[in-house]
Order: sequence, then C-alpha cells, then structure tokens
Amino acid sequence: MTITLTTPAMLFPAISLLLLAYTNRFVTLASIIRNFDDNSANTHKQIANLRQRVQLIKRMQEAGVGSFFLCVLSMLAIYLQYQAIGSWIFGTSLILLLWSLWQSVLEIRISLEALDVHLEGLDLKATRKK
Repeated sequence: MTITLTTPAMLFPAISLLLLAYTNRFVTLASIIRNFDDNSANTHKQIANLRQRVQLIKRMQEAGVGSFFLCVLSMLAIYLQYQAIGSWIFGTSLILLLWSLWQSVLEIRISLEALDVHLEGLDLKATRKK
C-alpha cells in the first residue's frame, strides 16, 4: 500500500482538535481540584477519582502528542522518499491515536463515576437535613 504525503497530513486537524479537547478536560479538572470541597462525607472517594482522571488525561495527552509527532515524522520520511519507513511510522501514529482515544473513553467513564460519588454526597446531605 502506498501512502502519499497528504495521507498523514489529513490527520493534522483531527489530532489538533483532539488535543484541544484534552486540554479543555484538563483545565476543567484542574478547576475542580482547586475548588474542591473537602467537607463532604465522601472526600476520599472523590480524591481517588480525581487522581485517576488526572493520570488518564496525562496519558491521553502524551499519546496524542506522540501520534502527532509520528505523523509529522512519517510525512518527513515520505517526503525524503522513504516510503516503507514512512508507512510504518504512520501506522504507529495511528496506533498511538487509538490508544489516546481509548484512554479518553476510560476517563469519561471515571468522570461519570465521579458524578455518582458527588450525587451520593448530595443524598447524604439531604438525608441529614430531614
């Protein structure tokens, strides 16, 4: 299979938008951590959840940047007429992109668990007021 110079270039907008979305997630999570209310009954669950999410976002961003880097490297290899090497590098960049997306799915699932933990805390507060 022959890959032209434009094939890896087509991923540039997708990877850039993905990295922007990951950065927004990170900024939101950082804001949550900075404004964290440590007076709730389920503080330990929330902290554990936040730590997990921070680690996943870090891995998502690393894999996304790695994918972007390899995508550029594959374009360079193809430009320099190293077609086979460029194809392998591009394939590796796609694998890193898939890994990044999988980490994103895991982070979303943990984020939903965080909402459940928060709702549990609200339930406890409502029960105490009654």
